[in-house]
Amino acid sequence: MADPYTDRDPLASDDAASPDQGDLFGGAPKPSARHHAMPSFAATRPAHPGRQRWLWLLVVLLAALLLAQSLYAERDRLAADARWRPWLLEACELLGCTLPPWRELSALRITAREVRPHPSVPGALLITATFRNDALYAQPWPWLELRLQDLDGRDVAMRRFAPAEYLGAAPASPLIAPGQSANVTLEVLDPDRAAIAFAFDFR
Repeated sequence: MADPYTDRDPLASDDAASPDQGDLFGGAPKPSARHHAMPSFAATRPAHPGRQRWLWLLVVLLAALLLAQSLYAERDRLAADARWRPWLLEACELLGCTLPPWRELSALRITAREVRPHPSVPGALLITATFRNDALYAQPWPWLELRLQDLDGRDVAMRRFAPAEYLGAAPASPLIAPGQSANVTLEVLDPDRAAIAFAFDFR
């Protein structure tokens, strides 16, 4: 009868009893793919170029709309600026809007003037003048302010005249065109013999 201890293969016994060397030196076992699965809410969704283009287009349209609303709200102030008015005129031609008339009183120039005793009315003065619109745009006919002054430059009389008064009739157009000249004729009473000078202002 064979001895159970002597008939066993020592190499086979050691191999069977010893743990796998790969398990000893290979480190901790790798976790399964189930442990590394990414949550559905964290998964990266594929990009949609068409949708992104539409979003950018929407942003641009909204910005343009806000800009147009701002320009419309400030149109009166911007229309009085020579740098902005040409752009606003072109925009209004496309949109059918209107701008307030251009007003640049400093561009109205007196080119000639004369005062003398009225030839047919005693105690009255006949004043004639010519002024020109040197602005780039047409503007409403101004009111004309006449001031009579003494030797020291002090005002002794003042009066304002409407366009129909200093032109002799209502103007054919409500606007005086760029470069247009107008002749002024005024008949006024001589307020004081001390009035030796006169001055014009536009209002």
